[in-house]
Amino acid sequence: MIKSLMLTGGDILTIINSAFFILGGIAVFMLGMNMLGSNIEKAAGKSMRRLMGKATKNRFIGVGTGAAITVICNSSSATTVMIVGFVNVGLMTLTQAASVIMGANIGTTISAFVMALSSVGGTQLSIAAVFALVAFVGFVFTIAGKNEKLKQIGTILEGVGVIFVGLNVMSSAVNGMLDNPNVETAVKGLFTSLGNGDKALTWEIPVLFCLGALLTGLMQSSGALTAIVISLASANLINLEMAMCIILGTNVGTCVTSLISSVGTNVNAKRAAMVHLLFNVMGCLIFIWPVAFAGKYIARALSGIDTQWQIAIFHMVFNVLTTAILLPFLKYLVKLACIIVRDNKGVETDDAETLDIRLLKTPAIAVGQARKQLIRMGEDAFANYKLSLEMLLKGDLSKRKQFAETENNINATNKYIVSFLIRLSLTEISEIDEKKVSSFYRVVSDIERIGDYAENIVEYAEKIVENHIDFTDEAKEEIREMDMHITNLYKYVYSVFSGSDLSYTPDVEREEQETDRMNNIMQQSHLKRMTEGKCTPEAGALFLQLAVNMERIGDHMHNIANSVKEYGHGAIYTES
Repeated sequence: MIKSLMLTGGDILTIINSAFFILGGIAVFMLGMNMLGSNIEKAAGKSMRRLMGKATKNRFIGVGTGAAITVICNSSSATTVMIVGFVNVGLMTLTQAASVIMGANIGTTISAFVMALSSVGGTQLSIAAVFALVAFVGFVFTIAGKNEKLKQIGTILEGVGVIFVGLNVMSSAVNGMLDNPNVETAVKGLFTSLGNGDKALTWEIPVLFCLGALLTGLMQSSGALTAIVISLASANLINLEMAMCIILGTNVGTCVTSLISSVGTNVNAKRAAMVHLLFNVMGCLIFIWPVAFAGKYIARALSGIDTQWQIAIFHMVFNVLTTAILLPFLKYLVKLACIIVRDNKGVETDDAETLDIRLLKTPAIAVGQARKQLIRMGEDAFANYKLSLEMLLKGDLSKRKQFAETENNINATNKYIVSFLIRLSLTEISEIDEKKVSSFYRVVSDIERIGDYAENIVEYAEKIVENHIDFTDEAKEEIREMDMHITNLYKYVYSVFSGSDLSYTPDVEREEQETDRMNNIMQQSHLKRMTEGKCTPEAGALFLQLAVNMERIGDHMHNIANSVKEYGHGAIYTES
């Protein structure tokens, strides 16, 4: 029938114009999805951190967390990419990640109901028209809003509205194409040949399944393809059986994004991506048989409901039942992923010490991870300071190599953190996180300077050993007392910065003043010892330089604690 049908040049132009509008509708739809997801994540940064914390409790909470985060981000692909990043930096174990991934598949089904809702309206005021108005209201908020919160709400409203506008464009393009009788006959004939008749699907199942997987993999969005499927269903071009096959394919195709994101990660992150693939493939294998042998009976059971709603219901039932069936076998799923993705060294690697650029997709989490990396860098710098002072007081340079390795690590970490912060500052982050990132630039510089002063102290130790210089017992006692105050200062600064807890600020101020006082005492005592002839000029010069360097280390620690005041609130501020 299709071969005998001749399409005129006008018919072909109708198809081309409709295809362009469909592609434009997809672009508008994806733009709305990105606007909504990124701005809700930006507004709900703390809530997302709390959700991630709850995911560590048990597998059921993990499923709920995955579903909630996917609803927030409006994308299961974004959630799974985040999870791969979390596993890579040690924020989540592989077992925890598996349950969250299962929940993400449930959360993404909300999108299908949103798309089905867009078709409601008929000759009355349509849902799409209402949300087009919502998009305009959001636009007004963004240009007229005087504060950041109102503008953020406006952008969220814009995103919601634009999603429905994009869906309406796609639906209108399909219906417009079918207004041409010749095109309608040709298109319906094509889909009828693929199984849109009364006969049960047979060979068409793998074709439609692979089509769904391939297009989703190319578009890297199951939501976009689901929107197209619902548009075709609204125009009666495909039935529920065909839609079910394509939907099954989208669940496998969406794994492409997480697999790509796992490239260059540690072994556990690769396993998390594999868990996602295994879960979706197994779910499809479970449901492909009911679709093949009972698809038309399922369609008849739901015949009283519009096809687009049937698709949305099937999408949710499929993912909920798959999770319910496979959740009890979660540990075995993880073990299978470990067997497939082997660790060449025979042990699990841990790259939790690094910053993962995948976390930039969730700036609120990325800010927290940047803080953790700064804390680790600070620990290295303080450890090197203590090591340098030990070499100086003992006159033993045997640990110079250890010191040099740590210093090289500090310098490399400094460059990497700065690079990460630059990328992070270019993302859409909340006002409070923007202040944190701004302060982190200065913190990383302060930590790096502490490492430099430790290097100076090592140089003094080398001069002492080379020139056989020795400090008096009184001078050594003053050095140890100064070190005691610097150590106490570090302890309080660590408490302030790691927990954003300003209640330790008085302790920080007290110990910093003590380092200033000790610097003055050391200089005055030095002059007294020089006058009494107890100290050589060479030893005196090194002693004075040491006192100044130790006091400046205290100053930089003080700066780190003060940086928290830029985003802390009240006497005590604890980050969720």
